[in-house]
Amino acid sequence: MQTTAVARIVYLVEQDPASGKSAVALGLAELLSRAVPRLGVFRPVVPAFPDPLLTLLQERYGIMKEPAALYGVTAAEAAAELAAGHGEELVGLVVERFRAVAPEFDAVVVIGTDADDDLSFNARLANEFGAVVVPVVTAPTPSDVDNAARQAYHALVDLDVTVAAVIVNKTAGPVPPPELPVPCYTIPHVATIGAPTVAEVADQLGATVITATEAALGRDVHDYVVGAAQVPALLSHLTENALLITPGDRADLLVAAGAAHASGLMPLAGIVLTIGIAPDPTALRLFERLNPGLAVLSVPGASYETIAASTRVEHRLGMANPRKVEAALGAFESNVDVAALASALELTRSSRVTPLMFEYDLIERARADRRRLVLPEGTEDRILRAADILLRRGVVDLTLLGAPDAVAAKARDLGVDVSGAAVVDPLTSPLRDEFAVAYARFRAHKGVSFDLAWDVVADVSYFGTLMVQLGHADGMVSGATHTTAATIRPAFEIIKTVPDVSVASSVFFMLLPDRVLVYGDCAVNPDPTAEQLADIALSSAATAARFGVTPRVAMLSYSTGTSGAGADVNKVATATELVRSRRPDLPVEGPIQYDAAIDPAVAATKLPDSPVAGQATVFVFPDLNTGNNTYKAVQRSAGAVAVGPVMQGLNKPVNDLSRGATVKDIVNTVAITAIQAGSHG
Repeated sequence: MQTTAVARIVYLVEQDPASGKSAVALGLAELLSRAVPRLGVFRPVVPAFPDPLLTLLQERYGIMKEPAALYGVTAAEAAAELAAGHGEELVGLVVERFRAVAPEFDAVVVIGTDADDDLSFNARLANEFGAVVVPVVTAPTPSDVDNAARQAYHALVDLDVTVAAVIVNKTAGPVPPPELPVPCYTIPHVATIGAPTVAEVADQLGATVITATEAALGRDVHDYVVGAAQVPALLSHLTENALLITPGDRADLLVAAGAAHASGLMPLAGIVLTIGIAPDPTALRLFERLNPGLAVLSVPGASYETIAASTRVEHRLGMANPRKVEAALGAFESNVDVAALASALELTRSSRVTPLMFEYDLIERARADRRRLVLPEGTEDRILRAADILLRRGVVDLTLLGAPDAVAAKARDLGVDVSGAAVVDPLTSPLRDEFAVAYARFRAHKGVSFDLAWDVVADVSYFGTLMVQLGHADGMVSGATHTTAATIRPAFEIIKTVPDVSVASSVFFMLLPDRVLVYGDCAVNPDPTAEQLADIALSSAATAARFGVTPRVAMLSYSTGTSGAGADVNKVATATELVRSRRPDLPVEGPIQYDAAIDPAVAATKLPDSPVAGQATVFVFPDLNTGNNTYKAVQRSAGAVAVGPVMQGLNKPVNDLSRGATVKDIVNTVAITAIQAGSHG
């Protein structure tokens, strides 16, 4: 059962076509998605169909409706109705389409029309929808912020709508918001959000790609530079993340630009060669040998007409570029008091935790108690992409391990920004001596000398683990390229398990469509004893509670209650009694079969009086073979998202990634590790 308040409808009004409404809509959707299980979006008028913004919101937030149900009319249809004098009929049609879909959601973000002369139309629809309104405005200078915010507020109040908050977007740097009768927030301009990618410019120009990787085409274009002078003059005029536009016969400028980028002198976005001249083959080979990670495009037009066409390209947020989505969310969340805004929108959090709510709660909790995490695989593509997201959204402070030049070069190749992270090379770090002394002390009983320790701590996994143990970091996440053993062994040697826990173990958070379950242990212990199984159950229950899942523990076996016998069943029965003796307050049932643990109908037959059967949330498997196969079967057959493995039972948090981990998996695991670090104090 869910206990949400009445469905909230938030109507976003843009009073300036360049205000960045899409980024604010994304931020509002993110906020609402944390509070309600069923989030909806609606556009009264879409510029065209399909609409990139609707597609982004629908896919990101799992809105299971046909796209055509999420808008009223297209801009062309609206124009035709208005030209025919059918204004009231247009309003009626849009309202009818909205009311047909709104009852299926607990909250709806409505994205108003784009035209700046549509304020009355948007106000009318907001009232017809029963919505509160959030206007989005811009201000050319900091001194204009106060006036822009007040005008937006009073213009809407004069139209008898309820204004919930005012957002002044894309300000020139941090600007204090003015005082209004409602919350007001200012969001500084973030160049990467609205900057087109090289691929978008290429598409607009109809350019031919001469050489490029996917990462090179995804780079942001922040500026445009026409190259016509000699090399020294060009180098003095290059700007960061600029697209160089130069005639195709200027081989000298092609090579010079590639060298400037590859050396780190000036990171560029890419190069466009004009007037249809192919680059000199020898110069192009030299350019490619520099491996700058830049795209080279060719167009038939002249340089100045090319730059004029390029500057008209605008980026639209979409699923194809998650980096920009995360940048937009980072800007919103860093400058908007989301708790206060949720209160202004009168949101009541649902007691039901959906997978989407669980994942976004991780980010919110980690950001609220920001911790220092170390990522040993500092030159791995997915790690750097995840670091970019984590830093943009202010989730954690990061240390990346690796040679600084190598990390910087890889980040440039990928077009990501990790400048906010510390970069430490274990081979040259001044901490190496301190860590060698400490490791030799920790392993003295194994005969480890300082000289041996000096070599061991140069390994990134050992170095990162020692950073955690000695207080230079609060937690570590590794395993994107390293084996589980390489990640976990140093933790067992150095950090060790908490008192009264005989064994470290792991859980997966299984994000099913309508709930979050906890599975343990599916990654570490092959055949735990009854005592170890009890420890795994207690650790798993504590982990579940820490992350908002009410623990009801099922100790799984191939029989339920006293229906079976044998060594395996007896082990589970003994473990269950140990859990009950150590935690009498914890709901636990065992031995119990999986179907009786999760299905109320089966539970009613097999264990009708059990407080756990049919409603278990924590599933403890008798051995690794059973657990690992079950989590993968559920993951594949039920379409569940498996977050983990999350290590538990260690004195300080170290978590292992699957070597097939996605960027999203890494972001989630880092957030989990940061939350664990907070609970460790």
